[in-house]
Amino acid sequence: MTRRIVTLLIALCCALNLHAAIVTDDDRSSERGEDKKEEKHGDFKVSGYIQAQYQWGQPDATLRVGTGNDNPELPYNRIGIRRGRVKMTYEKGIATGVFQLDITEKGIGVKDAYARIEEPWLESFAVTAGIFNRPFGYEIAYSSSKRESPERSFIFQTLFPEERDLGAMLSVEGPDDTVWEFFQIQGGLFAGNGIKRETDNRRDFIGQLMLEHEFEDFADLEIGLGASYYYGSVYQGTPTVYTMHDGAFVADIAESNVGRYAKREYIGFNAQLEFETVLGETEIHAEYIFGQQPGSLTSTESPNASSLPAHDTYIRPFRGGYVMLTHEIENFPVTLVAKYDWYDPNTAVSGNRVGLGGTGIADLGRQAIGFGALWHITEALKLTAYYDIVRNECTDRIAAMSHDLKDNMFTLRLQYKF
Repeated sequence: MTRRIVTLLIALCCALNLHAAIVTDDDRSSERGEDKKEEKHGDFKVSGYIQAQYQWGQPDATLRVGTGNDNPELPYNRIGIRRGRVKMTYEKGIATGVFQLDITEKGIGVKDAYARIEEPWLESFAVTAGIFNRPFGYEIAYSSSKRESPERSFIFQTLFPEERDLGAMLSVEGPDDTVWEFFQIQGGLFAGNGIKRETDNRRDFIGQLMLEHEFEDFADLEIGLGASYYYGSVYQGTPTVYTMHDGAFVADIAESNVGRYAKREYIGFNAQLEFETVLGETEIHAEYIFGQQPGSLTSTESPNASSLPAHDTYIRPFRGGYVMLTHEIENFPVTLVAKYDWYDPNTAVSGNRVGLGGTGIADLGRQAIGFGALWHITEALKLTAYYDIVRNECTDRIAAMSHDLKDNMFTLRLQYKF
């Protein structure tokens, strides 16, 4: 089946070379980074990118390609295809259909499969349904082909695994040449467990408000501001539900808890600043998220499975975010990048208090400082070198975490975009 799918895709691309123009697509969601007035190159378009990657990591590092470390005493390295994307878009009239695959040595998976319908009069309203990026924050919808850091921030990897979800969304953009043209609102209902099959009768609400404006008379200054809200739930699979009180987990044990839902709530703010000087173009991206996350004893990751959870529910208050600085050197095809991101999965406890009152490894925080450079070899070819310095919260109460883990990592990535 895999060989047949690959053969079909190759044949399709060959046919498109003869009968349609292939255009570059930055793989952002249809709601960000795609100008609705852009020149049309035909009804059917194909785009994509390939990221060939080498990674080196200290003994405790978790690399994104290859298998895990088979010798926990020594550093290790792996090579692989981090992402191999093929995106097909068909547009006809007011409707657009998008289907995107991820093809790597691990197999073939679906990344996007959605339909988008726009009203033709004001071009301000649109409905999207299927599998697509969650409308929360900035970094989720920012394409992996354009993002300066190799991976999204750890808090987004934890709260929004795979970035996408199954659902339906309404988008509203301010009409052009009005005071509202800088605003965009998105909101929708989602399954809440990533791109896996729906598992319960509940839907999660995700919504955001965004503002983008460019000041052409002031150093080509561009600003972006956003606020996001997530209100959802997680199925409780056992009678025991833990909540934090005075630095300890307190259990609520009742058979009636089985089948109920724990509240899942996130509030996020983001900002972007871009300006030009004689030294080049500089961008600053920042996001901050806080809220309540239901998880398990050993994990705070959001649901990402085609089955209902069967573990006790642990509800934690959390916070985290990131700040990233990039600078594209003037008249030189190199971009420098530095990033700080952090995630505190349980703000009610820290340090040596972790390990008491039923808390454990999942309640320890993580922060990382990353820096690197991107060489834009051609318009389509890019080489990234990036080093992550990771620091983990420690506690004397847990032997495995009485000292910082050795999990720094280096990434070398060659990307070709078509």
